[in-house]
Amino acid sequence: MIPNRKSDAMTTKPLSLATLPDLTNIATPTYNRADLSPGILHVGIGNFHRAHQAVYLNDLFQMGQSMDWALIGAGVRAGDEAMRLKLKEQDYLSTVIELAPGGHRASVTGAMIDFVPVTDDNADLIAAMSRPEIRIVSLTVTEGGYYLDPEGAFDAAHPDMVADASTPDAPKTVFGAMIKALRNRIAAGVDPFTVMSCDNLPGNGHVAENTLSGLAGLSDPAFAQWIKDNVAFPNGMVDRITPATGPREIEMAASEFGIDDKAPVTCEPFRQWVIEDKFPTGRPALENVGVTFTDQVEAFELMKIRILNGGHAVIAYPGGLMGIEYVHEAMENPLIGAFLAKVEQTEVVPIVPPVPDTDLGAYLNLIIERFSNPDVADTIRRLCLDGSNRQPKFIVPTILDNLSRGTMPTGLILLSALWCRYCYGTDDAGAEIAPNDPNWDALVERAGRARENPVEWLRMDDVYGGLADNALVVAEFTKWLNYIWGNGTKAALQTYLDS
Repeated sequence: MIPNRKSDAMTTKPLSLATLPDLTNIATPTYNRADLSPGILHVGIGNFHRAHQAVYLNDLFQMGQSMDWALIGAGVRAGDEAMRLKLKEQDYLSTVIELAPGGHRASVTGAMIDFVPVTDDNADLIAAMSRPEIRIVSLTVTEGGYYLDPEGAFDAAHPDMVADASTPDAPKTVFGAMIKALRNRIAAGVDPFTVMSCDNLPGNGHVAENTLSGLAGLSDPAFAQWIKDNVAFPNGMVDRITPATGPREIEMAASEFGIDDKAPVTCEPFRQWVIEDKFPTGRPALENVGVTFTDQVEAFELMKIRILNGGHAVIAYPGGLMGIEYVHEAMENPLIGAFLAKVEQTEVVPIVPPVPDTDLGAYLNLIIERFSNPDVADTIRRLCLDGSNRQPKFIVPTILDNLSRGTMPTGLILLSALWCRYCYGTDDAGAEIAPNDPNWDALVERAGRARENPVEWLRMDDVYGGLADNALVVAEFTKWLNYIWGNGTKAALQTYLDS
């Protein structure tokens, strides 16, 4: 990628294959798009996909390799059709801007060569997935797109699943469409495609398998078993911070790089993809562009969940209570930065199992560097979102692991108290905190009760399990919550740091 050379008088060009030669300050495809042929159909052409999988493939094509693995875009929502129309106008090219603090860098990616029209009956999607050359169907449909119940299992009672089970030949969901396409491939004597989840979910391959086979089982248990026996679902870990696109990003593409792109993507410079090598019908040579293939994906996932996702929570709630808007501003605050470092170094990193070819201390330093990047403009409010779902995944297991070793994780208990205080609905200055959790009303009510009786917060068994029965944890939590209410967030952090 080429660093930007910003010009106040820069003339913009609409992004298209025809204008690529005119883009002199941005990296563009050096391969001939006519030499590409499709091998992957990807459902969910959002910013993350275009800053992650599509970039890896573009890099591979730049090397003249795996040219028969180009992307076809797809979707099942109205928003997917809107994206299709934007990208079709610019020949399915995307501007990807890396938000490096020392200067933004940009490239145009050309890995996508088509985008299936989004229709109510999913006929075009099913037909595309039935094509023999499509050997991988990949997904970024968010956690909600896998139809999971509160325990993370397949939700057979979800109305969308019930509807697709009753009309399997006219499916409305991507999983129903995959089932229909797999049946078409069987009838035509074509091998099944590999299903590759690219969503940020632990065990995402297992999750995709459970949803696809679970839906099939509602109408045809035998076919559900066939899916389990014959379709591959590699697990993978993906990572890259990718902000939403708005006027700022569109203006950035125009003013810094002279590109009129209706849907540019911005992202941090860092990216990572770790995946199981389970592709019976082949795959692109992604190991040549930095993708890690391993049978130990779970180790990488646990490292990310505990150190990165857990770290987000550590800075989020003190930042929210102190009225800080952006993540990098929280990192610039000496109390919050020191709080993150101490909690990670004493309570998180020591209980993370070894990860192949990875120095956990170096990984933590990288996380701190990523959090501190001002150009990403990630918000504290986003990190505070959905604590009732994130805390039991990212924080509580680390608390339990420390306790099992006979160690009281004081910093993480303080963090739990800060989350409780945040959910009271006002910050330290008395400003209202807008609802920021699907269970916000219930959390506010419980935080009010916890102000008088702190153990009430720990009695959320769906979050804390049995921690309310641990007298030492209750005493530590009570101490910190009372201290925060009496002295404020800054004083609580300083007291912890001085201990």
